[in-house]
Amino acid sequence: MHTRSLAGLCAALTALFVLTACTAAPGDDRPGASAAATAAPPASPGPRAVQEPLPQDQNLLAWTGDPNDAGHVTAQTTGGVGGRVTLVRLVLHEEITWSNIWLGLAGIDPQARLADCYLGVYDASGTLRAATADISPQLMTDPIAKPLPLAKPFTAAPGTYFIALLLNGTWATNALTLKATGAGISVNAGLTPPNLRYSTILTGQTSLPAKVDLAQQSTSTINTGWGSQWYAVS
Repeated sequence: MHTRSLAGLCAALTALFVLTACTAAPGDDRPGASAAATAAPPASPGPRAVQEPLPQDQNLLAWTGDPNDAGHVTAQTTGGVGGRVTLVRLVLHEEITWSNIWLGLAGIDPQARLADCYLGVYDASGTLRAATADISPQLMTDPIAKPLPLAKPFTAAPGTYFIALLLNGTWATNALTLKATGAGISVNAGLTPPNLRYSTILTGQTSLPAKVDLAQQSTSTINTGWGSQWYAVS
C-alpha cells in the first residue's frame, strides 16, 4: 500500500512539473516565470509627431505665423494707408515680457520721405499698452526682418492684442513693401469687429492714440491688398 501511494505522489509531481514547463517562457525557470510569460509586452513608443515650427524655435515669443510662409509682400499708396492705423490681431497663450515688435520689411524706397511712423500694441479694450519711437529711419534701410524696440517693455498677460502700424509720408507704391502671407481678402474669414484679424481704424493720425474703439475696425483698405503683414514679438 505504501509503495502504491509513493508511486501516485511521484506521478502527480511529474504531471505538475510538465504543466509548469509548458506555460513558462523557454529557458526561464525563475519563480513566477509562467505569469510573466503570459503578460502583455510593454507598448513601444511611436514615432515623434511632426510639430509645426514654434516662435521659440527662432528665439521669439510669439508671431502672426511662421516666417517661412511670409513670402508675399504687401504694398499700398500713400493715400491708401498714410495716417491710418493698421491693426493686426495676435493672441497670446502665456504671459510674456513684450520688448520688441519684429517687422518683416520686404523692400525700401530710397526716395521716400517718411515721418511720424510708429508701431504699437493695443489690448482687447483698445488701450495703447506701448509704442516705439518714430521708426521712419528703420523703414529706409535693410529690407529684412528687424526688431523695433518699444519705448517701455510691458508684461503682457494671456489674451488678445493688436499690433498697430502707422505710416506717414510719401513713397513709391511698389517700393516700400512688407512681408506677408498670400491670404489677401480671406484673412478675416469668420470674424467681425472688434475681433478682426487685420483691419484699419481712424484717418489723419500722426501718432498712435491712447485709446481706439475696436468696434470701428474697417476692412475697406485691407481688401484692396493691404493685408496679412507678418509680425513677431520678443
